[in-house]
Amino acid sequence: MKPMTVEQTLADLVAIDSVSSRSNSAIIAYIQQRCESRGLRVRMFPHIDASGKEKINLVARSESENDIELALVGHTDTVPYDPAWTDALRLTETDGKLFGRGACDTKAFIAAALTAIETIDLTKLEKPLALIFTCDEEIGCLGAKRLAVMKPFKVRYAIVGEPTQLQPMRAGKGYCLAEAVVHGREAHSAYPQLGESAIFRAAKLIGRIEEISRQLQSERHDDFDPPYTTLNVGVIEGGSAKNIVAGECRFTLEWRPIPKQKTDHVLQLVREAIADLQKIDPGFACDIDAGRFDDSFETARESALIKFLEDASSSSSGTVAFGTEAPSMIALGAEAAVFGPGDIHVAHRSGEYVPSEELKHCVEILMQAIRRFCLS
Repeated sequence: MKPMTVEQTLADLVAIDSVSSRSNSAIIAYIQQRCESRGLRVRMFPHIDASGKEKINLVARSESENDIELALVGHTDTVPYDPAWTDALRLTETDGKLFGRGACDTKAFIAAALTAIETIDLTKLEKPLALIFTCDEEIGCLGAKRLAVMKPFKVRYAIVGEPTQLQPMRAGKGYCLAEAVVHGREAHSAYPQLGESAIFRAAKLIGRIEEISRQLQSERHDDFDPPYTTLNVGVIEGGSAKNIVAGECRFTLEWRPIPKQKTDHVLQLVREAIADLQKIDPGFACDIDAGRFDDSFETARESALIKFLEDASSSSSGTVAFGTEAPSMIALGAEAAVFGPGDIHVAHRSGEYVPSEELKHCVEILMQAIRRFCLS
């Protein structure tokens, strides 16, 4: 039987609706069949998510006993798509670009990995290879985090698939998210002295957060753009009516810490700001629920994996500011790099695409990686 092309594989993957709100069992079943047909040993790590949907991490290994020498890692879920994009689940090509939901982020990498293993005689591998395909990356890297907590195996090197235009990324910022609830006391707006505006109080705190943001610019990691931890208040809501002094105001705070900075550093600075405001306004009250602390990561420039990917791609290694599953692979012992076809700037939008030539080149590089790390 003639092997499938990488484009055919990508078309199959795009046709499977694997938006994070759905179960990923259909795409996992497809990947399982492809991996088992090559003689890989497949193990499932299923669970039921908070909405009652089955979610599955799949690990396909050339050996079931020894630690993994090289892992190729991709997430199976995608962000939602606009119903007006009628071809979202049908791969289309225009001017050398392959369009479809997930075509860039990251079904292209998965297609490249599946194609690579079908081009190599896996029976000749001397060191263990694994393909790791996860769930729920788009809503918090949840699948990879579950594996990191379980620690069912160790990994030496991991190539984490993300759209980097085939530039190896050796470091990434973390991602942290908190919700702040500032309390006040409602009153008729004609008599504001009888209440305490939660919105005014929140404004004072947000002003202090802006000051913290400027202060953090002095703590630099010059390999990043921007080269410091960034903060953002992305959503704010408060009050119940135009003529009522607001009794509550909520806002979200996210920050992206540079490597070697503790993930809770910003949160501590915000708590100190709250304490200062309470000295001025003893009634100032704010609850903070920090729901997400994703670590940053950094792999040494001298890593054999980084050097290999730089040579194979003819690109110097760089850094990313968006969250990835690399920290979870590092928790499993790996030296990790983020790498893959496509441009992150076209991911998550209607009409996302991957260049056909990049997709094919990715297959070649992953084949070289398997030979370099599992055949030598």
